[in-house]
Order: sequence, then C-alpha cells, then structure tokens
Amino acid sequence: MCCETDVLIVGGGLVGASLACALGQAGVRTRVVEASSPDADRSGGYDERSIALAQGSQRIFAGLGLWPKLAAAACPIHTIHVSDRGHFGFTRLRREQEGVPALGYVATAAVLGEVLRHGMQQQQSVQVHSPAQLAAFDTDAEGVRAEIDQDGVTTQCTAKLLVAADGAHSAVREQLGIRTTRRDYRQTAIIANVSTDKAHDNVAYERFTDSGPLALLPMSGQRSALVWTVHEQQCAEIMALEDGEFLRRLQQRFGYRLGRFTRVGARNAFPLQLLQAAESVRPRLALIGNAVHTLHPIAGQGFNLGLRDVAALVDVILDARGDGRDYGDLAVLRRYAQWRQADQRRVALLTDSMVRLFGQPLPAVAWLRDTGMLALDVCAPAKRWFGRMTMGRAGRLPRLARGLTVK
Repeated sequence: MCCETDVLIVGGGLVGASLACALGQAGVRTRVVEASSPDADRSGGYDERSIALAQGSQRIFAGLGLWPKLAAAACPIHTIHVSDRGHFGFTRLRREQEGVPALGYVATAAVLGEVLRHGMQQQQSVQVHSPAQLAAFDTDAEGVRAEIDQDGVTTQCTAKLLVAADGAHSAVREQLGIRTTRRDYRQTAIIANVSTDKAHDNVAYERFTDSGPLALLPMSGQRSALVWTVHEQQCAEIMALEDGEFLRRLQQRFGYRLGRFTRVGARNAFPLQLLQAAESVRPRLALIGNAVHTLHPIAGQGFNLGLRDVAALVDVILDARGDGRDYGDLAVLRRYAQWRQADQRRVALLTDSMVRLFGQPLPAVAWLRDTGMLALDVCAPAKRWFGRMTMGRAGRLPRLARGLTVK
C-alpha cells in the first residue's frame, strides 16, 4: 500500500492531535501515527487524570472551535494561591486582576482526548493510523518517505514534513541522533484525585515544601487533582501507605485551607526531569511538545507549552503555503524554531529556577524568596507580567493563541 500526504505526525496524543485538528481545518492533508489504541485513555469515574489548561490554551481550543465541547467539563480556576510551607511567603493571582473569566481551567485527559479524536474525525483531510508504528523513515530534498505498520500491514507514505510529537522518549528524535540535555531532579510526582470537606471555590494551590511543590487543582464533583512532589527515596514508602495514613501525611504537608481530606483515589508516580532538545527542526522535520522539552510539573506549564508549539507551527506552515513555499524547507522551519525558542527557554528557566530556589533550606535564602513572594503579591506590574507568562499570553502570539481560526 502507498499513500501521499502533506504532513505526517508521529504521536497522536493531546499535542499531536491538536496539531492534526488545526491542519485539518486549514485543509492540509495530514496523517497521524499513534501507538495506542483509540480507547486507551477513555477511563472515567473518580480517578480520571486531569490536565491544567492555561488561559492561553483555552484561546487555542477556542480558535480550533473545540472549546464549547470542553467548557462544560472543564473546571475554571479563579484564584491561584502560592505559599511556602513553614515560612511567611505567599502570593495570589486573581482573575479580576487579570481581567479574564478564568486564569485557567482543569479538564480531564479523557474528555480532552475524546474532543480531539472527534475533531480529527470531522476533518476529511486527516487520516489516523491507530494503533500503529512508524517502522522507518528517511528524508531528502524532495520530501519524507516513511513506512507505517498497522495490523500487520505496511503502508508506504510520502510527505512534505514529518512532525515528531512522540513524547519525552521520542523515537524520531533518537533515530536522528538529536542531542538532549537532561536534569534529573531526583524527585517523583505522586498523582491522585482527592476530596475535601471544604469547597475548593475554584482556587488552585501551589504549596512549596522541603521535598518539593505540592499542588491541588480544582476539579468537578468537589474533587481536587493532587500533584505531590517527593524525594525519590520517599516515593515507595508513600505509595505503599494505606489511604488513611496517606491522607494524614498529606494533611500534615498541605494544612487545612480545604478542611480535612476525606478521600483519595488511585495513585500513580512519575520520576521528574528537565529535558531540552538541542534542535527542534531539521530539513523536513519539526519537533513539538515533550519531544523537544519536558518540564517539572511545577506551575503546570508542560502541556500548555506544547500547545503553543502547535499554534506557532501551524502559522509557519500556513504562511509558507500561502506564499507558495515548501514548508518542509529548513529555511521555513527555522522560523518556527526561532519563534518558539524564547518561550521554551523562558518557561524552562522559570520552572527550573523555582525548583532550585524553593529547594534551598538555608534560612537566608528562605527569607529572600518569601520577601520576593510578598513583594510580587503587592506589586501590580510584576504580578501582571508573571500572570501573562503563566497564562501563556506573553510575547508574539500566533493566530490560534489569539483565539482566531485557521480556516
């Protein structure tokens, strides 16, 4: 079998599917190769996994025409409360100060995945191979030649551009020998959903502790999504605790701002690292999402940074197509790389610096950081700058990030 397409996306997760929806709406012939089956992330119930969406990401989904389907299931964040456990520092961001309906939203991965799958299905120019593997590929001046294995059948495919959206362990990136820098934080994120006897009132909490940040994100059904960072040597013990003892330890670390913790669901644990690829483009190739940057979950920036990669790459592809240029050409793709470089570096520096700063036990460092948090809380210009950056509204924004359509 043989097929011809314009863009071949390897990885049909949330970032890859978002790119496919955007390109499909613009009439760009797109094929997606996804290793998981279409039903892989349709778990529901109490334990469904959540994703933090920055206000800028909401605009991107609005530009894609998908936000109305997401809005009903997304819990808005009206306030973000940041504090330093055992110290005096804190700061708050409020939607009223930023002039937005919400600072961000919390949606489940299952709902996001379902909306994006439906969005791809609605586009005649998008074809999805799932479950499937990219068996081989090579590039030359004319384009990309790839082999897709699905259900024991190999399909030969040609494209103008190959996009690697296949995550932190990107096989495409590794095959090309693209160098990466990694920082092992020696921390593990314990993920679970919890309930409290006090309403969360749409407040997201980020509480820094001596073992790492502890975040609680508001969800529907009086739940909160917990991201509890611990030292890697503590993980096995905490994961093995009975639910009651787990909640007691969590209560001790977080405090009583939400009253008492009354329930915890299934727990999962993920080792944390900072990964940055040395290159995000090569001739006929672009990397997006975790394939080019994987961040500490502090401040919930990872998925949102990947969505901004999508928005910028779509603009570059559509502008080149409108000018009659080959968007697989390196000179065109460098525009995407240069556009995204500042945002990627800025967010990586922000998250990495926060991990380092709040991991310092020295009293003098604690005093300086807590004084800085209080200053941020009362300094409107600094708070606006910080808010715009965390909401994904800093710098030059592509069409989708401004809520505009790509049709």
